[in-house]
Amino acid sequence: MTLKKIIVAVLSLLIVALLIFGYVWYNVPFSDSGVKAGTLNNIKHKGIIFKTYEGELIQSGFGQGVQGLQSNDFQFSVDDKDLAIKLMNMSGQNVKLHYKEYYGRLPWRGYSKFVVDSIISVDPVIEQNQNMEIPPASL
Repeated sequence: MTLKKIIVAVLSLLIVALLIFGYVWYNVPFSDSGVKAGTLNNIKHKGIIFKTYEGELIQSGFGQGVQGLQSNDFQFSVDDKDLAIKLMNMSGQNVKLHYKEYYGRLPWRGYSKFVVDSIISVDPVIEQNQNMEIPPASL
């Protein structure tokens, strides 16, 4: 083999390896069994070139080393239009969402590496003391 053939073979193998790495990094889920629960804050359809559905889930609870309640937000993308429309109608409700986590983000898949693919359950928020009377102000 000549030096030219060796260089072509090595470069070809390198290009194939990079293509396989890129495919795995962007298209194979890192975790495909995640569930997050919380109050669905919003779902937006946004983007300049690639319009994607982006959402935010508010998770509240007690944190380690923190006194009182803390709030964490979970930013996610939705790549299914029908699912995004369902989620838009559930804004403000307690939901459990199933998601896939990817190593990297793709512009046509969304701004987040977390992609919600289904709704597990929905619990409407219970309004407390809706009919509570306000006491008269004392002078």
